Amino acid sequence: MFDREWEWELAQDPIAATYLGDARWNDRWPDLTLEAFEQRQRHREGVLRELASIARDRLSAADQTHFDVFRYQVAMAVEGFQYRYHLVRTNTYDGVQNSEQIVDAIQFRALRDYEDWLARLDAFPAFIDQNIGLMREGMRTNVLLPKVIMLRVRDQLSGMIAAAPRASGFYRPFAGIAATVAAAERGRLADAGLDRVRARVQPALERLRDFIDRDYMPAAYDRAGWWQTSSGQAGYAYLARYHTTTALGPEAIHAIGLQEVARIRGEMDEVRKSVGFAGTLDEFFAHLRTDPAFFFKTSDELLAAYRALAKRIDPELVKISRRLPRTPYGVLPIPDAVAPNTTTAYANFPAADGSRPAYYFVNLYKPETRPKWEMLALTLHEAMPGHCLQGAIALELDMPAFRRNAGFTAYVEGWGLYAESLGREMGLYQDDPYARFGQLTYQMWRAVRLVVDTGMHAMQWDRARAIRYFMENAARTELDVTNEIDRYISWPGQALAYKIGELKIQDLRRAAEAALGARFDIRDFDDVVLQTGAVPLDVLARLVGEWVRGR
Repeated sequence: MFDREWEWELAQDPIAATYLGDARWNDRWPDLTLEAFEQRQRHREGVLRELASIARDRLSAADQTHFDVFRYQVAMAVEGFQYRYHLVRTNTYDGVQNSEQIVDAIQFRALRDYEDWLARLDAFPAFIDQNIGLMREGMRTNVLLPKVIMLRVRDQLSGMIAAAPRASGFYRPFAGIAATVAAAERGRLADAGLDRVRARVQPALERLRDFIDRDYMPAAYDRAGWWQTSSGQAGYAYLARYHTTTALGPEAIHAIGLQEVARIRGEMDEVRKSVGFAGTLDEFFAHLRTDPAFFFKTSDELLAAYRALAKRIDPELVKISRRLPRTPYGVLPIPDAVAPNTTTAYANFPAADGSRPAYYFVNLYKPETRPKWEMLALTLHEAMPGHCLQGAIALELDMPAFRRNAGFTAYVEGWGLYAESLGREMGLYQDDPYARFGQLTYQMWRAVRLVVDTGMHAMQWDRARAIRYFMENAARTELDVTNEIDRYISWPGQALAYKIGELKIQDLRRAAEAALGARFDIRDFDDVVLQTGAVPLDVLARLVGEWVRGR
């Protein structure tokens, strides 16, 4: 069943398959018709019935865990269908307008790779039309995004439409065709790629922009918040459970956020005092945001600094894990076309077949807004020992494919946030109080998320209030804060997972330290967490508890 359903899921989502390094469906996009979504729902309902006929207690301990994780995934997908989040097709982070980013996950080496990409470009107009169809259904059923998000999306589209075809991300594979492709084919491929971008991709994007201007924008909400949609509070409560893998409701999460904000502010003030800054904490924030000494002048300097920092971290990994992954990682800039409207950095996991390493993508847009003091915590989170390490280890586990590739946000992002704190064990914060402040800023960033995400989506906060609260409690620049708030608006509940996951891992570590005393070793604890692969938090707690009792 696990193998069968994994194959089915890949076939249903060729984009996900591509990101995983599986090239079998690289010539197509997902089927996004309403009928296809209904069919997937019926299929998953059938899987749940099949699971109910299996005697879990007759399975091995390992298979019981696989069973629990698999059933949880399918059951949450089935439950969530009624809330219609699949009708939201764009956001400021990874919406349909950013489809070109998939080229970073494809290894263009053989003629087939380029032919597949041409086929995908041929199919792009139909893909856009299907997205428009879902957005129309969202208009009909009152599941939309606010105007402020759509204004940013349409600006992204306008830039892509106006760009020279050769400058398009969709053309990028043809700008330097691999030497492994016959010389006689290269000119044909480049000409075909240019033609597809000009005649199919850009007109499709223009059609999407016109639809947004003419139809979607007038219907879009004036305010932020999922509470306005047809699924309302029930829908947001589900999204909170889905992303955190807990039973916590919005009110409880909001309260946790307020407690964490207060705690972290106290630690921030201690750092302010330690560096001899005489002003208030708010004045210290302003100093860190504006003093030119905290910023690089050029994008090239910023990229070189990120790469040097990654290499500084790598030798220290032996202090926090005994079982490091074989797969390497690289540091690349976020594409210029999307950098102004996306986050400070993100990671792409490696390909499952080892054909592509992990990548740490960093934002070089406006280096004067990218403070040096945040770079260490950011790199620990996204690269090593964060996402690039965790994702690579997961793919090397001896488990069914759906386990190796699981993406439970509370676990994955909880580990990433926990990884920032491992800078202490690795000896990286000791001599730099500003880097330590950067780590606290990132902690605060995720604590603030608990407050503003629940505030906007459940408690009817407006966008301006959310931005103001963020700025009052973190030394992030206004550009970063605005981008983040708009991400939360268009991706309700996702931002809750980071801090909730990290708090659970920290709780499990404290419990293990208390139970094991002198026998506790951070390397063993971290390896237990990493070797589980991504799981719901209650499963993680059970597995860590079993490890402690077995020591």
